[in-house]
Amino acid sequence: MRFNLSDLRVNFDSLAERLRENARTVILTGITVLLLTVSACAVVFFLSLRGSEQVMVPDVRGKDLAVAMLEMQAKELYPRVQLKYSDKVDDRGTVLEQSPSPGSIVKAGRRINVTVSRGIIMDRVENYVGQSIDDVRISLQAMFTSTNTPLIVITEPPLPRFSAAPAGTVLEQNPPPDTPITGPFKLDLVVSKGPENDRTSVPNIVGLSIPAALAEIGKAQVVFDFTSRQPEGSERAGTVVSQMPAGNSQVTSYSRVSTVMAMPVQSSDGLVYGIFQETLPEYPYPFTIKLSAIAPTGERTLLVSLKHPGGPFSVPYAVAEGTVLSLTILNKEVGTYEIRAQNE
Repeated sequence: MRFNLSDLRVNFDSLAERLRENARTVILTGITVLLLTVSACAVVFFLSLRGSEQVMVPDVRGKDLAVAMLEMQAKELYPRVQLKYSDKVDDRGTVLEQSPSPGSIVKAGRRINVTVSRGIIMDRVENYVGQSIDDVRISLQAMFTSTNTPLIVITEPPLPRFSAAPAGTVLEQNPPPDTPITGPFKLDLVVSKGPENDRTSVPNIVGLSIPAALAEIGKAQVVFDFTSRQPEGSERAGTVVSQMPAGNSQVTSYSRVSTVMAMPVQSSDGLVYGIFQETLPEYPYPFTIKLSAIAPTGERTLLVSLKHPGGPFSVPYAVAEGTVLSLTILNKEVGTYEIRAQNE
């Protein structure tokens, strides 16, 4: 077979001619494919920027958790569940609160915080007879901290009665122990005032400094009524100089003892000396009363904790100027008082 160079040259020329004729079509086709590719990429990009669909948060409060989850699932929303005790027996498993609030517009896929009832924290009344009423109060307060409405509220003031039990001891209660709880209720208590003619010994605090005197009166079953005057003769400023009845006297419990403090005319230690005074209501039995000092730096110090039957209340203090005295009765702060030098 002979190779014909002239024929090959003719074929190349023919191919080149056809390419020249179709060049416009090839270029247009390439540009079209490129534009289609760029358009598809742009559509995908903007769809990704658009994100999830916007939906309205449904109102699921008061509904059973299972029903609430189905309603949120229909909106492509997902619950984040928190449990909480409530004051109703029959709302266990129902939604109490939700966030965001109903009607809010959010993106699909968002998590919705829902607070679900665990029911009441207890289903029967406990036996409080024999316990200190202060301990009962603290226990109930701690138990119902997480609820909007306390399930049990003690009727105030409790009914006092003389008995051989220590003052403040619960003698009777209504409703009685093991009564089924169907909702919030008031607890009526009968509380001991102590023996009617109970006697106690008066501690001797003459000569004691303010901190030492406060430590002693916190343990006593008598009420010290403090007054002050300037030191006389060899008396030492900042100490107790007299009391009546005298130390070791036998008196009825929570009788009052008149007590005099010698206060410095001008403090040499930078402290402000004085007598804190307040008139309290008459209590059915001696209440726990605390006086604390909050320093200008924010540090809190307990000055004294004692039992008090009410009426005139007085306590000596020696604190830095600007200190705030906080009065607490039954673990509730009832007043604060800022100390200034002119209050000496």
